[in-house]
Amino acid sequence: MADVRRLVVKVGSSLVTADGRGLDTAALANWAAQIAALVREGRQVVLVSSGAIAEGMQRLGWATRPSAVHDLQAAAAVGQMGLVQAYERCFAGHGLIAAQVLLTHEDLADRQRYLNARSTLTTLLELGVVPIINENDTVATDEIRFGDNDTLGALVTNLIEADLLVILTDQPGLYTADPRKDAAATLVRDAQAGDPALEAMAGGAGSGVGTGGMLTKVLAARRAARSGADTVIASGRHEQVLTQVLANAPVGTWLRAATAPMAARKQWLADHLQTRGSLVLDDGAARALAEGGKSLLAVGVRMTTGEFERGEVVDCREANGRLIARGLVNYSASETRRIMGRASAEIEGVLGYVNEPELIHRDNLVVL
Repeated sequence: MADVRRLVVKVGSSLVTADGRGLDTAALANWAAQIAALVREGRQVVLVSSGAIAEGMQRLGWATRPSAVHDLQAAAAVGQMGLVQAYERCFAGHGLIAAQVLLTHEDLADRQRYLNARSTLTTLLELGVVPIINENDTVATDEIRFGDNDTLGALVTNLIEADLLVILTDQPGLYTADPRKDAAATLVRDAQAGDPALEAMAGGAGSGVGTGGMLTKVLAARRAARSGADTVIASGRHEQVLTQVLANAPVGTWLRAATAPMAARKQWLADHLQTRGSLVLDDGAARALAEGGKSLLAVGVRMTTGEFERGEVVDCREANGRLIARGLVNYSASETRRIMGRASAEIEGVLGYVNEPELIHRDNLVVL
């Protein structure tokens, strides 16, 4: 695919660590060789690699993945040393410089840090460097963890406006059902990212080595599609899988973006994994947002949950709880509770002042 200039490649823990038994240096060398070939073709590649915690577990002699956050952080701190050193050696063998970039959700939830991360990554790519990204597990907590590197790969895809996300796993791709339980299951070759039927096919979680499963990969494809990127889910053990994918070979499952790319600011809003609260809308306000491209007015809000300040990101939900939009709110939670259900002309009389006539302006709102 000559039109794919920039891509994100995500490699799962089971591939990088030989199903959890320490780093598979031969596999890392294989990824480096394939990525080097793509770089020589003039493409820019970001590698999102799992494996730090699994490598740390191996070094620490732990047989099972711990559940306590501080144990996971300790394993990540130990494992990152081995992971990045191994990748650096592999890429150096092809004359390439690698860079380690560790991210948390907070880095992408804050607009300024989001822009800083974007600038750093695009600069590295223009310099011909291969960024190797992982979640910063050494400082992450349950509240700010991405939860899996499939999601992280999609967020990075949106961040740098990549053309393609390739998620490499230990399965050939997405099946119509779990092939371990259903002999009639068939491989899905081509589908539209975001199709609800795909989530039903994906089922539950995967191995005990990582935290992702096929469902997280399908959801990652839906997220990547927001910036117009296609996603390929394929086996990392397939011979020359990356070059095969870029050559349009029938490899894995191709999930295609059906929508035009979002503006960068609205991508950022859509990519918030944790928000500060929710606004429950009446039917008219929900239709105005979803179908009319309108701003959200206080009169259309029936209920608010959570504690948020002006300028923070909140969810907009229908009465049944379905998430329909996300945006930057112009009033705090306490202010919103006082003015919800009221017309814009009444705000000053209730609060004694007016920040904005809209609760969320349409320029600061994205429909999901």
